[in-house]
Amino acid sequence: MRRRNSYLLVVVFLGLTAHFLAQSGSAPPAQPPQSTNSVPAPAQTPPAQTPSAQTPPTEPAAGNPQAQAPQSAPQGAQPAQAAPQGAGQPVNQGAGQAPETGDSGAFVFKKQVEEVVLHATVFDDKQHFVTNLDKAAFTVYEDGQPQTITSFRHEDIPVSIGIVVDNSGSMREKRQKVNAAALNLVRASNPNDEVFVVNFNDEYYLDQDFTANINKLREAMEKIETRGGTALYDAVVASADWLKRGKLEKKVIFVVTDGEDTASSQSLEQAVRHLQAENGPTVYSIAILGDEEHPKRAKRALQVMSDRTGGIAFFPKTLDEVDAISRAVAHDIRNQYTIGYKPTTPMSRGGYRAVKVDARSRNGKLVVRTKSGYYAGNQSAAVTK
Repeated sequence: MRRRNSYLLVVVFLGLTAHFLAQSGSAPPAQPPQSTNSVPAPAQTPPAQTPSAQTPPTEPAAGNPQAQAPQSAPQGAQPAQAAPQGAGQPVNQGAGQAPETGDSGAFVFKKQVEEVVLHATVFDDKQHFVTNLDKAAFTVYEDGQPQTITSFRHEDIPVSIGIVVDNSGSMREKRQKVNAAALNLVRASNPNDEVFVVNFNDEYYLDQDFTANINKLREAMEKIETRGGTALYDAVVASADWLKRGKLEKKVIFVVTDGEDTASSQSLEQAVRHLQAENGPTVYSIAILGDEEHPKRAKRALQVMSDRTGGIAFFPKTLDEVDAISRAVAHDIRNQYTIGYKPTTPMSRGGYRAVKVDARSRNGKLVVRTKSGYYAGNQSAAVTK
């Protein structure tokens, strides 16, 4: 009996052990880690669109400056779009759609596919800035046809700026005040701007690539080797090309010279066509011509480049006025409306398109300064000699 009881106890013990082991083994196995090559689920937000190509628009003839503010453009590459002499490492060009914050903290503004972007300054009849308009106050025309505005903002957005300064022999005694004025332009601008410096005489040199460092910009502008002639058009074309490497959508050229072009391989007409690329730069120019008689071509060239791009050409009577002008340029840049539209005529058709912007307030029609037109597509991607 005792043996049987012992036997039964052993059987019961073995049965319970088997039951326990069976229960512990029934737990579901651990899930294997997901493969790093698995395809993620599509994001709910729409993907960023690819920015449209920009091409420099040119008007039928550069000899008929319009009543808009004069413009000019810096050069940052050779006609075949090579980097300017003395250039450092190239800066990656930003894509373009909605505002984003880059690694450097600067805002990168992106645009829609085939969207033409205009930067417009608005004045009343007393030449005072008008900065309180909304989208409904504006009408955009391309080749006389009204366009639908697809984006609109009035903000102090950061800008890619090329400072292009004449370094010819006649500028030797003027450079100190010109340099101070250019630095004050940067100080009065958006702190997230990116700026490069091109010095030119009969050649042009990229003495400082894109930066926001005032000390580096000062050092670049102090590289004074005043000699030779004035290759203004070549410098402007190259600077416009270099601006395409910038991270920011809005682009400006600030050029200072004291005479007419005497050494460029490019003509005024070629330079203007290059500047009038689709979404090309706005040119602000200062011509320090002094009291002596200067060729009319010098004044006309800067007036045309500035007018066609929506900027302003200044002709101060004395060198002492340059600093105040540079601050006025910074104020103008920071008080513009940014208006985007998708042309009713497809970009693929190319060609020159005339642009006009009207603005109205309760007090009536206002004065709007912006570019006078542009070349669609890639027709002006390169400038031939």
